[in-house]
Order: sequence, then C-alpha cells, then structure tokens
Amino acid sequence: MCQLLGMNCNTPTDIVFSFTGFASRGGLTDHHSDGWGIAFFEGSGVRTFVDHQAAVHSPVAELIKQYPIKSQHVIAHIRKATQGRVTLANCHPFVRELWGRYWVFAHNGDLKNFTPALDGVFRPVGTTDSEQAFCYILQELRKRFGDTLPLLQDMRAALAEIAAFIASHGTFNMLLSDGSALYSHCSTHLYYLIRQHPFATAHLSDEELSVDFAEVTTANDRVAVIVTQPLTDNEVWTPFLPGELKVFVEGAVA
Repeated sequence: MCQLLGMNCNTPTDIVFSFTGFASRGGLTDHHSDGWGIAFFEGSGVRTFVDHQAAVHSPVAELIKQYPIKSQHVIAHIRKATQGRVTLANCHPFVRELWGRYWVFAHNGDLKNFTPALDGVFRPVGTTDSEQAFCYILQELRKRFGDTLPLLQDMRAALAEIAAFIASHGTFNMLLSDGSALYSHCSTHLYYLIRQHPFATAHLSDEELSVDFAEVTTANDRVAVIVTQPLTDNEVWTPFLPGELKVFVEGAVA
C-alpha cells in the first residue's frame, strides 16, 4: 500500500529533511514506486507537486529535496497502486475547494465495495478509491454544515463519523487539511512525533542523514510530523490507535 507524510507547525517550516527520507521509500528502500505528490499551504494558497514517476527517479522530487519551501501544513504521499492505473490523475494529494478554502487529502489503504452516490458537486477526476473517498467526505461535510465553516470540535466529530463509515469498507489511513488544522485518521498504521525545545539531533532510517534541529530552530518552534512508518531511528514515535482520529493545530495535538 501507499505511505503518508504530514507536517503541522506553529511557524512556517521546511520539510526537506523528512521528505528526503520519505522519498527514498518511493522505489529505493521500499516499493512505493507508482507516483508521488506533496502539497504545501502558503496562506490561502496551496503549492502542489505530483508526478506519476517513482519519487527516487523524479526530477520534481529532487527539486523538493533541494528547495526549502516553508509551510505550516504539508501533506505528502508515495503511491503503491491498488486501484486505478499509474497516471498523473491518480497521484495524491488531491485538492478541492470548500467554504472558500482549499482542502488537501491523501489516503493509504484499499476500499472494497465503496461506491457512494455523489451528487455532482465533488467528482473524481481519476479512478482511485482514494479520490472517491475525498469527494464523499467533502460532500458529507457540505450536507452537514451547509455554507458555514464549522467550529473545530464540530468538524472533528463529523470527520470521525465519516471516516469510521469509510473505514468499514477497508483500510482508511488518511491526512486532510484546510490550512488551519491537519486531520489524521488511522485504520492500521500511523505514527507521530512533536519536535520542540529542547531540540536534538535526528537521524533518518532510510538515508545516511542527520540534522541537529537545535541549530536550525528557535526555542518557540514546534513541529508535528505524522507518517505511516517512523522516518528516524533515534526518536520516539507515538503510534495511533486503530480507528483513532487526531487533529493537529500549531504543531500540537488539539
């Protein structure tokens, strides 16, 4: 299956270190070689890069590893196709507009017999179960809340119900953000850590690369990283529970 990477921070931060290790799993240290993508929120805009090539062979992925784009909300995905052929339209993350803001979504898993009726406002462009699930989520949120952006606690409760229904059709690990919070649902495997003062040195599991975060951060910085499998071998990663939905705001669990 695919793998997910998310970052949520209290100040704009680059994801070069984490993405370098994550991208190696896209065809080098793991077999997720059917495309990849990453999205960065910047104010009300979203900078999105996707490629149907394996991340380890993609010039675009090489750009991301060298270009320190800073963001408070990042979602990345490397794909191992289970439904839908290898094509650009099937690469995550997917982006749609709701309530005058962009929503970004990526999914790891495989949904069986998941054919919800979509009313046409949100429709898949590609042929994955993942994009269909994303359209369904937005449709359900719009049905529940109309044209009004809900409060965080109401959004959390609604997404927990919707995610539980989707997960009844198979594996549904997902990341979703509107640039104000990062919502994470686990069916099988998700881990997170929060880097904050006092910062230490982190070493990637998939690359011979270390960073002393004390040298590149301030005492006020806080960064949450969410991933399918831990990216570093010298930090403590906290596993999600199956069926758990967590919300990250300003680099912390809300």
